[in-house]
Amino acid sequence: MSFLSNNWPWYISGTIIGLFVPLLFILRGKTFGVSASLRHICAAFPLSQIKYFAYNWKEEGAWNLYFVIGIVIGGWIAGYISSTDVIDISEKTKQSLTAIGITQFEGLVPKQIFNWGYLRTIPGLIQLAIGGFLIGFGTRYAGGCTSGHAISGLSNLQLSSLVAVVGFFAGGLFATHVLLPLILN
Repeated sequence: MSFLSNNWPWYISGTIIGLFVPLLFILRGKTFGVSASLRHICAAFPLSQIKYFAYNWKEEGAWNLYFVIGIVIGGWIAGYISSTDVIDISEKTKQSLTAIGITQFEGLVPKQIFNWGYLRTIPGLIQLAIGGFLIGFGTRYAGGCTSGHAISGLSNLQLSSLVAVVGFFAGGLFATHVLLPLILN
């Protein structure tokens, strides 16, 4: 059981993802992505007065909702049975984070940032609420999320997915090296 409580090598998880995408397409005729599940959730509730949500979500997106539920349950199980020091952060990253005030590196996420009290601060509101809104807006504007574009779109050689993935990475680098130090300092 120790293989469940330790990091898996990239070649195991990468192979599983690499096999999942074509199997999903061959067996279900679907492309991989998670952001569409939000639309399916809204369509499941009585929002059918809004034309965008008026479709048979059970036929079109039930598999996607099961997949997302599996991600949540799998994440909980992994967090429950794994040790708290599973995430390895390089010393250089720790030094960079310490320079902007993040000093707790136990667990999966820094507790200094990911807690309810932090959300009531100006940096917390900017990072979690406004940042979350911008991520959601960008996902819909780009026509999909990072997993959909990077895994399915690139494997289908879609130029729009290449542009989206380059944009996601550029935005992530800008947020990490420019915005995060500005917000936290």
